[in-house]
Amino acid sequence: MQLKVLLPYAVFADQAGVARIVAQTHDGSFGLLPKRLDCVAALAPGILMYQCDGLPAVYVAVDEGVMVKSGEQVLVSVRRAFGGTDLGSLRAAMAHEFLELDAQQASLHASLVKIESGFISRLAALHRE
Repeated sequence: MQLKVLLPYAVFADQAGVARIVAQTHDGSFGLLPKRLDCVAALAPGILMYQCDGLPAVYVAVDEGVMVKSGEQVLVSVRRAFGGTDLGSLRAAMAHEFLELDAQQASLHASLVKIESGFISRLAALHRE
């Protein structure tokens, strides 16, 4: 298979000859082999593993995104990704980088919603006057 890991601003990885891929979805692990039917999967933040014949597995921490398999092409489009050699360190870094940043973004979003609702309430009050 031909695997491409795409970020919003760059191609993170472009690897030919991939024999298997395992990614994390919100429902658990999802594996691809070359003969698998075409499919689409929503990815959760986690570790993407791919392996070429006769070579060691490669691990990449990926943020949420989507994986599309069409024929021999597998496209993975994610917001953020980074690689590493130690799987334990990669998981810890992923938890810090992706999950904590997402929690901060959720908190920021909640604050913005409060500001917007206050603004709308004031506009409605002005309109009633």
